[in-house]
Amino acid sequence: MKKALLVIDVQNEYFSGKLPVSYPQDSIDNILKVIDSAHKAGIFTIFVQHFSSATNAKAFVKESDEWELHPEIKKRKCQALIEKNYPGSFTGTNLDEILKGKGIDTVVICGYMTQTCCDTTSRQAFHLFYNVEFLSDATGTLDIDNYAGSVKAETLHNTILVIQASRFSRVLTTEEWINDIAKC
Repeated sequence: MKKALLVIDVQNEYFSGKLPVSYPQDSIDNILKVIDSAHKAGIFTIFVQHFSSATNAKAFVKESDEWELHPEIKKRKCQALIEKNYPGSFTGTNLDEILKGKGIDTVVICGYMTQTCCDTTSRQAFHLFYNVEFLSDATGTLDIDNYAGSVKAETLHNTILVIQASRFSRVLTTEEWINDIAKC
């Protein structure tokens, strides 16, 4: 297996912006461990950065402080940076072309938000015949409350993990994933 790590939307919007991630609380620390471990193992790493193309957008406004990658992410190296404006990292980007060009057959999902961009990207990868590894404690979300109802972050996160494990990906903790790549 040749892997690529997708670090999805680890941007200030989820820390100091309008959408503060609350579960799991240590997700950013785990994301940083995953990036550092991937770098040591020579795993191709792609940072994905979301922007809103909507007029009068209230979040992910390109060039705003909240749109910027998290400061700790910016300190780390990646081999590619993908900008996207849809939840799926494959939609309207050259991600598939990059992965195929590198002979990658497995994508590793970490970042934000579990139920939106991470879940969508995982499902897209699955439908494009990639193997998918979804990192349970290196993804995260927040409480959601809208016209359809409300759900607590922990419940939402865990529900997505169960669904991912049922068909779309191999769900692993950060520790399990780091141990796996150390064996290779």
